[in-house]
This record gives sequence, structure tokens and C-alpha cells, in this order.
Amino acid sequence: MANQELIDALREADAVKYGEFELSHGGTSNYYVDKYVFETDPRCLELIAGAFAERVADTKLAGVALGGVPMVAVTSVETGLPYVIARKQAKEYGTGNRIEGELEDGEAVVVIEDIATTGQSAIDAAEALREAGAVVERVLVVVDREEGARENLADHGLELEALVTASDLLADAPEDIDG
Repeated sequence: MANQELIDALREADAVKYGEFELSHGGTSNYYVDKYVFETDPRCLELIAGAFAERVADTKLAGVALGGVPMVAVTSVETGLPYVIARKQAKEYGTGNRIEGELEDGEAVVVIEDIATTGQSAIDAAEALREAGAVVERVLVVVDREEGARENLADHGLELEALVTASDLLADAPEDIDG
């Protein structure tokens, strides 16, 4: 079931753009979901926090740097649950941590991410969390672009749950856009 209120908020914030776009994994697309638009829009963040809060139960949260950090922070505030941040790589200064925040060995953690295309950044974060001793089985994303992330995550023992899918967002797309 599509979260129509969130879809409407994403559209109203102009987070869904049409044209020719290069994606982070190197592919191209005729639409783009601008995470920086919805990650900086208070209404979108409020809806995302509420929707994630309904799905996390009493599990520690982990945000994938950089995109997942605003969502994990607002979800933490909404739920009162603590969170950690999974960096793409360990810092080369200070503590040199790849995981920021307190994490207990064997602790269950749910990964929060902005957009899933291939799912690779969520897989990398889950592997880093697992190496740090966490039990990670679920990844929550705002948007699943439906381009293989679900299958790739499943190959790594991770279940993907999206608040909305590309199909949901593109349901009323301009005629010349193929969703």
C-alpha cells in the first residue's frame, strides 16, 4: 500500500524531477528523486519519521552516511531510540571509527537509508555493522527505485522495506516518462 501522504509531500517539495540524470552507481535515468530536497524539507522529514517509527519496534537504528543521517536522526527523536551512523569508510583522523555511536555486541540494528537503487550502500553499511558485532536483518528506505536493490539485499541476508516505490512516485508521471 503506497503512502499517499508521503508521495504527495515528496511531489510538493519538488523532490521528483524528470529529465536525463546520471545516478551514483553510474547508470542513467529519466527521473531523479532528489534526496537533498526531501531530507531538508520539514514536512517530508516529519512523515518519514512517523512512517519509520511504525516499523522499527524497539530496535537500535543505524543511518547510512550521509543520506540516511537526517532520517535516522528524526526517527530517533520520534521513537526515543538511540542510533549509530555507518560511515562509507573509517575516518583517517580522530578515533578512526567506521561506526559512530554506541553499539553493543549482538545488538539488533535496523538500517535506515534514503533511496535504494542497487542497495550497495546499505549492504556496505550492514556489513560494517555486522563486523562491529551487530545483528542486521532489515533495511528501511524512503524510496525503492525497483532496480535490483531488493534482490541484492536479499543475497546478503537483508530484507528491504520501502515507504514508497518508484512505481508509486511515477504513477502520475508526464506522458513521455517511462517509469
